[in-house]
Amino acid sequence: MGRIAGQPYHHGDLRRAVIDAALEATRESGPTGWSLRELARRAGVSHAAPAHHFGDKAGVLAAVAAEGFGLFADALEAAASGGPQETGLAYIRFALAHRPHFEVMFRPELYRLDDPGLLAARARAGAVLADSGGALAADPARARATAIGAWSFAHGFAGLWLSGSLPESAAEDPEEVARSVIGVLFGREG
Repeated sequence: MGRIAGQPYHHGDLRRAVIDAALEATRESGPTGWSLRELARRAGVSHAAPAHHFGDKAGVLAAVAAEGFGLFADALEAAASGGPQETGLAYIRFALAHRPHFEVMFRPELYRLDDPGLLAARARAGAVLADSGGALAADPARARATAIGAWSFAHGFAGLWLSGSLPESAAEDPEEVARSVIGVLFGREG
């Protein structure tokens, strides 16, 4: 068994333990409401262990964002064959199911932008979003603007739902509400 900062190290996977602690802390108090010392306590490791492995809080958040973008890309790719509507709904489902990841992923000021895993996963997700949103455009010259519009809808809807800013929606199914809105905005059946 290895030792970190004089304390026994019991975890088989320090990286996973710290990321899980960061996700739990983010779920409870947002991505800025915790410290590395708190993550260490939650993970049951010495206070120096997270810094030793990740460097600093930005390093932990880069790992959270990289994992999130990987999961996000997987979800978008799985839905893409169903067309742009399904890809948009997959976006919203991901945000609701992976809220702590989502709260970090689109806050680049919180993490290291040069992380190779993060860059690759973000590029994968971005390619699916661009292809899917662009498929909504009747005019290829408008594909980029249409893709940005579709992305803005999905991201905005997810953010509004997660923040509780759609008060009448508390008893509703977010996917059904989103389908209805997609039908209105993009002329698709809901």
